[in-house]
Amino acid sequence: MVFVLDKHKKPLMLCTEKRARLLLKRGRAVVHRMAPFTIRLKDRVVEESELQPLRLKLKPGAKASGIAVLREVDSRKSEAVFLCEIHHKPGIKQSLDNRRNLRRSRRNRRTRYRKPRFDNRRRPEGWLPPSLQARVELTANAVNKLLKLAPITAISVALFKFDTQKLQDPEISGVEYQQGELFGYEVKEYLLEKWGRRCAYCGKEGVPLEVDHVVPRNPKYGPKGTDRVSNLTLACEACNKAKGNLQPGDWLEELKQSKRQIDAVRAANLEKVLTQLKEPLRDAALMNATRWALYDRLKGTGLPVECGTGARTKYNRLRTGLPRTHCFDACCVGGSTPDEIIIGQEYAQVWSAKGRGTRKMCNTDRYGFPVGHRSRGKFHFGFQTGDLVVAEIPKGKYTGRWTGRVAVRSSGYFDIKDGSGRRICQGVSWKYMRIVQRNDGWQYEKQKIAQRGGKQKGRIPPTAEARGLPAAFL
Repeated sequence: MVFVLDKHKKPLMLCTEKRARLLLKRGRAVVHRMAPFTIRLKDRVVEESELQPLRLKLKPGAKASGIAVLREVDSRKSEAVFLCEIHHKPGIKQSLDNRRNLRRSRRNRRTRYRKPRFDNRRRPEGWLPPSLQARVELTANAVNKLLKLAPITAISVALFKFDTQKLQDPEISGVEYQQGELFGYEVKEYLLEKWGRRCAYCGKEGVPLEVDHVVPRNPKYGPKGTDRVSNLTLACEACNKAKGNLQPGDWLEELKQSKRQIDAVRAANLEKVLTQLKEPLRDAALMNATRWALYDRLKGTGLPVECGTGARTKYNRLRTGLPRTHCFDACCVGGSTPDEIIIGQEYAQVWSAKGRGTRKMCNTDRYGFPVGHRSRGKFHFGFQTGDLVVAEIPKGKYTGRWTGRVAVRSSGYFDIKDGSGRRICQGVSWKYMRIVQRNDGWQYEKQKIAQRGGKQKGRIPPTAEARGLPAAFL
C-alpha cells in the first residue's frame, strides 16, 4: 500500500501500488517522499474526500517493535493496510561507557578541562537511562511519522509487565514472594552459603574467595553478563585469573582439551555451575521500565489509546491463525482485535534506526590516546552520510546503476551501502550520484512476510471495491 496526501499535505486513505502508478502517469499526483513511498494529489483536499477510520496497533519490544495499521471492514473483520517492524538502535550504552571512560582518563591526567560535575546533577521525575529513553523516543517518532501519512483515529498498544520473581520461581508465593531471594543476606554472604564456602571451580576451602561473573561483564566476544545473583559465583584467585574474561563455554572447551588434573576438576565443576545459571532478565526489566513512559507519549497525540496485555495478544494471534512475528503480533494487540484479519500484502516495511551521525570529533585507540580527527563539516559536495542516492556509473569496475545509502569522504569519492550495511560500491565519484532523499536517521527496507501458520485454503485478495477505497481511487 502507498501513502497518499492531499494538495495541502494532509493524509488521505492509502491506495494500492497500481493505483499510485496510474495517478502518477496521468499527472494527478507527484512523488512526495521515496521512503516510505508517498504520493501527493494535485486536485484533492481532505474536506472533499471520504475517510475511513484506521487503527494503529503497536507491540513494543526490547530490540524490535511491531506496528500495524488496520482498516475496519465490518464488526468482525479488519484489513491490515500497513505492516512494519522497527529495529532499535543498538550500542547506545556502550558508546556512553566509552565516552565516560575517556573523560575520566582526561581528568586523571590533571588536564585543564572536563571538571568533575557529577555531584551537582539532579535527575528529573520520570528519568530513564539513555538507552531506554532512546527506545521510547524512536517508537514515538515512528508513530508520529505515521500520523502525518495516514488518517489514524485510534491507537492500541501492548503494555507488557514481567514479574521477575515469577520468572525465576513460578511457585513462589506469600511471605517468600515479599522477602525475595536475598532477604537477610548480603550478596557475598549469600554466595558463601550457596556455594558452600568453597571455590565453585576447583573446590578449594579455606582460601580467599572472590566474586566471579560466570558470564563476564567485559567479554572478549559474545554476550555480556549481568550482576544478577544467578550470574555470580565464588572463585579462588587462581581460578578467577585462569578464567579471565572468557565465555564459560569457551573456557570449558579449553579445560577439556587440557591434560592437567586441576583442569579436569574445573571442567566437571563448571558444568555443574552452568546448570544453575538462569536466563538474564535484561529485556524484561527494560519493558517494565519503559511501558508507562511510552503510554504517556502516545496519550500526548490526543488520540484514544487502548491498552492490551501480552496474554491477550497471544490469545488473539492463536485465534486468528497468524504466525509469530513482530508485525503480526501488533495486529493482535488489544480487545479491539476482530475475528478475522485480512492480510493482502506480501511485504512488510523494516525501519532501522541509524541515527544522524556522531558528535565525536577525535578517534582514539583502546588506551584513549588520539589517533585521528575528522572534519567539522558533515556535508561534502552537497552529500552527507546516510543520504539515499542513485549512482549512474558509466565505466569502470562498478559500471551500472546503484541505489543505496552513501558514506561520504572529503576527497569526493564516496561508498554506497545496501540495506544490510554492506558496501556495494567503493570509491565512486560524487559527480555520478544524485540525491533521492535526505538522511532522516532511519533506514527503510522491506522483507517478505511469513505465511499464516497451519493449513489454509487459498484466498484471492479483496478487490478495490471490497477494500472500500474512496471514489477518486476507483
